[in-house]
Amino acid sequence: MQKKRPRSKGTTRDGSGATPPAPGADKRTVRVRSRLVAGVAVVGVIVVAAGTPAVLGASADLTESQRLVTLAELNQQAVTLGHSLADERDAVTAYIAAGRAEEGDGGDGAKNRTARTTRVDQQIDEIHDAASAALRRDLSTVPSVRRSALTGKGSALEAHQAYSDLIAKLHGIAAELAEKTPPRAADATRAPLTLGGASEQASATRGLLLAALSVPSPEPTAPQTDPFTGLPVQTQAEGAARADRERDELSAAAQQARVRELAALADFDQAADPEARDKLSATVTGSQVNDAEKYLTRLTDRPELSEAERKVSPRKLEAALSARVDRMRSVESALTTGQVQHLEGLRDDDVTALELAIALLGGCFLLAVGVSTAVARTLTQPLAVLRIGAARLAEDPENAEPVRYTGRNDEFAQVVRSMNTLHGRLTALHQDLGGRVESLTAERSGLIKSRESLAQQRTELQERTAELATQLGQLKNTVHHTFVNLSLRTLGLVERQLGVIEGLEEREQDPERLATLFKLDHMATVMRRHSENMLVLAGAEHGHGHAGPIPLVDVARAAVSEIERYERVTIQSLPPHAQIAGFAADDL
Repeated sequence: MQKKRPRSKGTTRDGSGATPPAPGADKRTVRVRSRLVAGVAVVGVIVVAAGTPAVLGASADLTESQRLVTLAELNQQAVTLGHSLADERDAVTAYIAAGRAEEGDGGDGAKNRTARTTRVDQQIDEIHDAASAALRRDLSTVPSVRRSALTGKGSALEAHQAYSDLIAKLHGIAAELAEKTPPRAADATRAPLTLGGASEQASATRGLLLAALSVPSPEPTAPQTDPFTGLPVQTQAEGAARADRERDELSAAAQQARVRELAALADFDQAADPEARDKLSATVTGSQVNDAEKYLTRLTDRPELSEAERKVSPRKLEAALSARVDRMRSVESALTTGQVQHLEGLRDDDVTALELAIALLGGCFLLAVGVSTAVARTLTQPLAVLRIGAARLAEDPENAEPVRYTGRNDEFAQVVRSMNTLHGRLTALHQDLGGRVESLTAERSGLIKSRESLAQQRTELQERTAELATQLGQLKNTVHHTFVNLSLRTLGLVERQLGVIEGLEEREQDPERLATLFKLDHMATVMRRHSENMLVLAGAEHGHGHAGPIPLVDVARAAVSEIERYERVTIQSLPPHAQIAGFAADDL
């Protein structure tokens, strides 16, 4: 009987009561856990990969909105600098048109020019750090443009164009901002751009008109004659023509600036929202604005100025146009400030969107990892119960207790029930097999005894068989000698009988008795043949070979004499000299 093992008293955390598993089982469990951990990691990576595009998109939007805010702040400084530079341009244009006189109608004095110059230089220093390299390079040419305009020999229109080119570079920032602004904020950048162009053209119209009115007319002088020819010199007429031509160029440029201003205002009406249009209408109003509109309508209806238009007071014109330009600039500055605030709000919204995207991604990641981990734990704990319980049942299936599983009634519980059922059946089979083994052991002992008895009987039978074989051999020899002896005796008697019969046949003359003797001879011959057969059956041979050859006719006659119906055989003719070898005659 198999010795029973002591039952384990320890219990595991899962209630299976199993001993520590084998190293191979630990490796398999580690592999299962590794696959589950890898699955959780893959779920987390998938969630992160799925949410990363949204986070990257929100980050890109935030970067773009921050860049737009920075550009809008730079544009706000550029607008202020453009206003100051436009004021300096208009003053310098009128100063050059007046013949670079220290003071004239519609011009500025040296003190005012110095104040404007200082303000422009200060604003250039303020914008220098935030400006791009190209803009800094353009702004670095302001002193040379100013110096060339004030001390050079260029015309007023050339100086105006040089300043306008610099102002256009500053307005290029607003154009760049409008181009880079996404559609979600395009309305906030288009209106300031168009209104800025309109206010710039309004300022240019003011400067050109003041410059045209500042062009001096030549004073009448006494006629001069050429001392050589005696003809009058037309110096006064040439000076007047040159002044008229310069005035007409300035007035024509003012008319073009006015046309561009009206076009820009039309674009503003289309691009701006109703609030911005109402604000412009409410701000650019008043008696001075009305006077400015009348002046503009009157002075820009034709490319040149009439005699009556030349008599317009430059101071009144400047006051009216400057009031209108200042009001337009105030609306532009307000829109620019609103633009910065709108873009800052857009940036704040992008910051919020990025934070929400990151929070949502993090929440989804934590939720996915938490759910996956919980699901993995619901798999690993029952697997541990099954692994430890199965190892315990496999180690000691006879004495081990059934696996206890306290989890949900799911597939693992079904597996545990099936395992316990198999364990019960295995225990019953083990007990049945134990009884059968005992009975088979008893039967085996009986069979062993029977085999020993049979072996003993076999030995006795072998001895008896050897003894019988010896007796049979002796009996066989006795029978052999007896048969041989009897056959030889009978054969001798038959030979002697045949000799007697042959003697009688030679002396007998009566045919009937001779026929009877022939029959006796035949029967004696058959008896001799039977005796020879008995010798063959007894294992002896009776050979009496002839020394010489025997004629074939004698062989044929001897053969005929040994058959039963010899009288039916007639020997007619044989080859006369045919003979048979003596040793083969009897067999043949």
